[in-house]
Amino acid sequence: MSLSMRTGVIGTLFATLLGGWSPPVEARASDWPTWRGPGGNGVASGTPPTTWSESNNVEWKTSIPGLGTSTPIVWENRIYLTTAVDTGKAGPNTPPQAGETQTRGRRGRGGPPANIFKFSLMAVDLETGKVVWDQTLREAQPHEGTHPDGTHASNSPVTDGERLFAFFGSNGVYALDLDGNVLWEKDLGDMQTRLGFGEGASPALWGDSLVVQWDHEGDSFIVTLDANTGDERWRKARAEGTSWTTPRVIEVNGRPQVITVATAKIRSYDLETGDLVWEASGMTLNTIPSPVYEDGKVYLMSGFRGNAAMAIDLASAKGDITETDSVLWTLDRDTPYVPSPLLYDGLIYMLKSNDGILTVVDAASGDVVYGPQRLGDPANVYASPVGWGDNVLFLGRDGAAAIIKAGRNFEVLSTNELEDRFDASPVIVGDRLLLRGRSNLYSIKAGS
Repeated sequence: MSLSMRTGVIGTLFATLLGGWSPPVEARASDWPTWRGPGGNGVASGTPPTTWSESNNVEWKTSIPGLGTSTPIVWENRIYLTTAVDTGKAGPNTPPQAGETQTRGRRGRGGPPANIFKFSLMAVDLETGKVVWDQTLREAQPHEGTHPDGTHASNSPVTDGERLFAFFGSNGVYALDLDGNVLWEKDLGDMQTRLGFGEGASPALWGDSLVVQWDHEGDSFIVTLDANTGDERWRKARAEGTSWTTPRVIEVNGRPQVITVATAKIRSYDLETGDLVWEASGMTLNTIPSPVYEDGKVYLMSGFRGNAAMAIDLASAKGDITETDSVLWTLDRDTPYVPSPLLYDGLIYMLKSNDGILTVVDAASGDVVYGPQRLGDPANVYASPVGWGDNVLFLGRDGAAAIIKAGRNFEVLSTNELEDRFDASPVIVGDRLLLRGRSNLYSIKAGS
């Protein structure tokens, strides 16, 4: 997750079939170019181990400075991740009450941290875990705090294999080459998030278009930037409060659409022009989960102070599709608050709120296959699930993880535990499982 309070591809053919992300260069099965991975649904083609502990199958463990809940990305032999480091230097603005630093005030309503932070993008060697470079992109005192579980580096980066794009919300958008050299930067202003909960939506990349969804308590908008220069291509105002969802770009009838999920409305924009293609009724308050897509249908959900999920047929969606045949099915129970769903082999795996309570839904019909079913451990989850082979992984905040058998019957295959706290989502590249904790980045590989 990014606290996203709060797709690279399993082969080029897989990307075409899923339509979720179209890289300008061919991506390999061992790349993970965005936070939901190749294809954007949380699905991998790798073969990582299904058992691990601090003393078993940990290939390496690297301490990461500062705090960040952004999910790492991987291209070829490097892992890229963002972090925000408290410099210990007092900032120029009025400090919060004594004792508040990066964990901001009661229920996230405190003022900004007292100190200046370094906002950085790091490159880590995939084979060794050694830091290759650490590029500080800005030093500033954040203008507001975050949710107690959040950080100032909750937005995940994205890459096209030639450039890296790091997004720190109010602290800027940055394009870098793969060696860490800054190509351009852009400041989109300051967000004012609901209850000071902080920022977390990640940008979406399609070709040379970088899309940023900027929903907050001020003047919300969506903007597309030229990935080559950072120049704005179009910007559209949005009548929305704070959301933490990452937009999804999907090709429909030969034209890419930007699908956004929020409280008031679900909207789809033409990527080239910014024109509204279709809209539907919105989700619950505090929308966080990102859309998943397969076979011409997009699936959207949220789960704070209510439950909402729906499937939309993109080929027929035009104008206001609320209560039309373009809405294939809806569901009003057991939907996730923070974790995004996993769409794997025609099934949607989703957790209830942030709890380890699983429901599996048939994507075509909306029928519940099984659940709600308690996982046991983990019990509290922010990270989004991932699937590969016959396995589906759920990673808990306390380091506990469960792997269940993919399919229509519930079966726990293994349980595992590490000594860290995990909010970022798992990453799978080849025979490695990468897990970013609050303190460390782990590489899990058989025989280690």
